[in-house]
Amino acid sequence: MTTPRSRDADVAHTADLDVAVDRGERVLGRSYRALSVGIVSVVLLIAFEASAVGTAMPVAARELDGISAYGFAFSAYFTTSLFGMVLAGQWSDLRGPLGSLTTGIGAFAVGLLLSGTAGAMWLFVLGRAVQGLGGGMVIVALYVVVGRAYPERLQPAIMAAFAASWVLPTVVGPLAAGAVTEHLGWRWVFVGIPVLVVLPLVLALPQIRRRASGPVEGAPAGSGGSFDRRRIRLAFGISLGAGLLQYAAQDLRWLSLVPAVAGVWLLVPAVLGLLPKGTYRAVRGLPSVVLLRGLAAGAFIGAEAFVPLMLVTQRGLSPTLAGFSLAVSGGSWALGSWVQSRARVEPYRERLMTFGMVLVAVAIAVLPSVLIESVPVWTVPVVWTFGCFGMGLVISSTSVLLLKLSAPDQAGANSAALQISDGLSNALLLAAGGAAFAALGGGSVGHTATTASGAASHPEAFAAVFLPMVGVALVGAWVTTRLRAS
Repeated sequence: MTTPRSRDADVAHTADLDVAVDRGERVLGRSYRALSVGIVSVVLLIAFEASAVGTAMPVAARELDGISAYGFAFSAYFTTSLFGMVLAGQWSDLRGPLGSLTTGIGAFAVGLLLSGTAGAMWLFVLGRAVQGLGGGMVIVALYVVVGRAYPERLQPAIMAAFAASWVLPTVVGPLAAGAVTEHLGWRWVFVGIPVLVVLPLVLALPQIRRRASGPVEGAPAGSGGSFDRRRIRLAFGISLGAGLLQYAAQDLRWLSLVPAVAGVWLLVPAVLGLLPKGTYRAVRGLPSVVLLRGLAAGAFIGAEAFVPLMLVTQRGLSPTLAGFSLAVSGGSWALGSWVQSRARVEPYRERLMTFGMVLVAVAIAVLPSVLIESVPVWTVPVVWTFGCFGMGLVISSTSVLLLKLSAPDQAGANSAALQISDGLSNALLLAAGGAAFAALGGGSVGHTATTASGAASHPEAFAAVFLPMVGVALVGAWVTTRLRAS
């Protein structure tokens, strides 16, 4: 029972912490510097891997005679990462994030080495699956570390640092990977990254052990017990179901309905069981935060994936220039994340998120205008800069709100739910967009004759991808009005 004296002591202790922070304690202050540099470096390496591997993947698939299995090299990573997220969420809540973080980094490194040394495509895909398991575990464990190790007022700043750590790899990663692939071989893109993980671990692990290891203080007795077997089964279901749907979307035949139906049958109960109750009804508070993350990420990635293809096939740009047109806007994402981290904007966070989703919707809506010859190509990087700024406001804010609305012993499970919403929405909307694109003849845009301006014969296929994503983003803007718990 809490007494007036104990309440006064708690207030005094909180005031002391506030004074300490006001005296200059920051994420790179003396108390948090090693931890911040370590965990941000881990995110930086994951971001570099994500941008670099895409450059080396076509060469690897061709050398391993595995072009037909090219899509599985991506889907294998995603499907196993979903399971890794759920596993890490439970592990972190029961026993602290240290074990799931180190295991995840180990699996990530082993997967890279397995892919980098593979002599056959099936071994390469297996390595990507192991890597995805580790990547899913790492990202959830890092969220739990932030929730436990940093005071609430510093959490927006470290989330902004996570977002900023993606900017440089997005620009440099493809160029560096291309140079390494050309001069040393594609295998070095994979086997070289695990060595770089050592320094971040040396910096971060002692701090994590001191600040965020073990069960949550005050957790019920037995909280360090067994894993919830039902959630583990649901995690298997969501991973397998997502994989089956991705497989079906890659092959538009009547027979593909069988894996598609099986995937839906596995996914629906798994999603309902793993996400907060009321997520898909946009119940106020935490469910709406988790739903918004999926809507924002799915709409943005679902549109962005088709932009380089549109610029190459419709406007005649080179692949390098088309990719660079998106990469240059990455800095505005970091800027949006920085804006949401400012203490003075905290009272207006939900309004900023609404503004961010409107920016995303407008940016996606403008993309199809480039299909008109008279619209300049530079319209894409300009509008995408505004869209990325909106995403910086929204994505980092959902992470901050999730930790704020989560009990300490549920931070892992809720962080896993946030990442599942993000990843699953990406996969489903990409699959839906790809199916619509193929159904309207998009699969032949690279093979049909083009006009003198470079415009291919199926611009409507691109419009069929972008316009539904505008609708998804607008739904997300409405969900931002339901983030405050009733």
